[in-house]
Amino acid sequence: MKKLLFLSSFFISNLLNGQAPSYEKMLSSLLKKSVKPINVKDAKTKKSVYFIDTRVKREFDVSHIKNAQWVGYNEFDLEKVKNIPKDAEVIVYCSVGYRSEKIGEKLEKAGYKNVKNLWGGIFEWVNDGNLVVDNTEKTTPKVHAYSQKWGVWLSKGEKIYE
Repeated sequence: MKKLLFLSSFFISNLLNGQAPSYEKMLSSLLKKSVKPINVKDAKTKKSVYFIDTRVKREFDVSHIKNAQWVGYNEFDLEKVKNIPKDAEVIVYCSVGYRSEKIGEKLEKAGYKNVKNLWGGIFEWVNDGNLVVDNTEKTTPKVHAYSQKWGVWLSKGEKIYE
C-alpha cells in the first residue's frame, strides 16, 4: 500500500511539473524485481509455460492472456495452483506487474523454482500488439485498465473501467 501511495504522489508530482513519467521509470520505481522479470517479447516465445493472472476476477473476465489461469490477488490461495508442477515455468502477470510480483514471491516461497514476472503486465502485452481473450476465450480489444489513473499506461486496446 505504501508503494502505491508513493507511486501516486510520484505520478501527480511529475504531472504538476508538466512532466509525464515514462512507463519504464514508473515500473522501475514500483517493482522491486524480487521475482525475475521477463519482457513481453521473451514471454510470448515460450512454448511450455503457465501464465498466471493475479488480477481480480472482473479484470480477468474482461480479457486475459490466452490460456492463462486466474488465481486473483486478495483471493490467492496455493490450492489454485496445485495443478502446476513446482519445476514448471510460470509467468505471473497483472496490469503492470506489482500484484503479480507479490504473488510470484508467494509461489517462490512455496517452492516453485521457475517463476517470472511479466514486466509491464497485460498493459505491456497489449501495447506490444499481442492479443487477449475474454471469458469465453474469444479475442477481444477490451482490457480492464484498473482505474483512470492507471489506464494512462495502456496505449492500445479499448479501456474498460467497470
